[in-house]
Amino acid sequence: MKHVSIAVTNDLISDQRVDKVCNTLTKLGFYVSLTGRKLTSSPTLDSRPYHCHRMWLVNVKGPFFYAEFNIRLFIRLLFTKYDLLIANDLDTLPACRLVSILKRIPIVYDSHEFYTETPELISRPMIRAVWLRIEKMIFPHLKWVFTVNESIALAYEKRYGVKVRIVKNMPRFRPPADPITHREIGLPSELPIVLLQGAGINIERGAEELVSAMQYIDCAQLLIIGNGDVIEKLKSMREEMRLQSKVTIFPRTPYERLRQITATAIIGITIDKDTNPNYRFSLPNKLFDYIQAGTPVLASRLPEVEKVVAEYNVGGFIESHDPKHIADRITAMINDKAQLAIWKNNCLIAAETLNWEAQELELIKVYEQFI
Repeated sequence: MKHVSIAVTNDLISDQRVDKVCNTLTKLGFYVSLTGRKLTSSPTLDSRPYHCHRMWLVNVKGPFFYAEFNIRLFIRLLFTKYDLLIANDLDTLPACRLVSILKRIPIVYDSHEFYTETPELISRPMIRAVWLRIEKMIFPHLKWVFTVNESIALAYEKRYGVKVRIVKNMPRFRPPADPITHREIGLPSELPIVLLQGAGINIERGAEELVSAMQYIDCAQLLIIGNGDVIEKLKSMREEMRLQSKVTIFPRTPYERLRQITATAIIGITIDKDTNPNYRFSLPNKLFDYIQAGTPVLASRLPEVEKVVAEYNVGGFIESHDPKHIADRITAMINDKAQLAIWKNNCLIAAETLNWEAQELELIKVYEQFI
């Protein structure tokens, strides 16, 4: 049995894409070892059909974290027998690439985003220059590269002249979970739920404007589930604006329970801003989670998101991030019961196509040659 190493810098809890890839490779007949990190706040991992290893690190963020992670990963890969290495995102690529050269092991790179164009790096040009230098040193020598949509693939191909395959990050096809009551969720009222979920609720993704919009909404309550660098600010805004009865914020939630909550929501929100190339070309996981749950979407007009929402007619759009405009769009959607029913039905139809089973076929074409 061929042994494959998959590396990622998160704590493995909410990375649905990596979990799906691991399961696909296990199904193909690989012995899969997934390596990530562990934080004091990391929940216990659930049982999985592949091996998981989470490293405790002295440094938890910043350049010393990335250096320590790659050194530890390099040592682990160097002294363990692997037949294939998979690096997820640029922050795991240095160690994987070096070991692939030293041990002559094939390497696959899976870029989940346009890494060097994220707002966190664009706002810090010196750090961005380091990551861009690393990318320029390695990317042109890669033979097998995946990313999450056509826009990012084209950007990488233009930059480095390397063929990039597309595997969109969609959930496995399953019937929507049964909705649960507002009381079971722990919400303050029975008003319809407007939901924002995600593992990266960060700056420039519209969350602040969404909370502000709740000042003008009386027909719904906002539920935010996930983590990210803007969560504490959202909590402060809720207090300052006296929106405790309208805005509820939960931390990361186990996936099966999250599916139930998503199916209970009346609208799912994905309103990232077009402030940097990474967000401009993004195709958020939550978009497909909403669709699978039969939950109509309110989205911003980013190219990849707009293509999906418009083609499958599963929701509406905002035209600006003005909080009053967002509030008006949410209110109009909720009040139009007939259109909501059409969008909901279209979500269920689209889910039969927009799923991991369709996407993993491209993965299988590449990985089956290594069996």
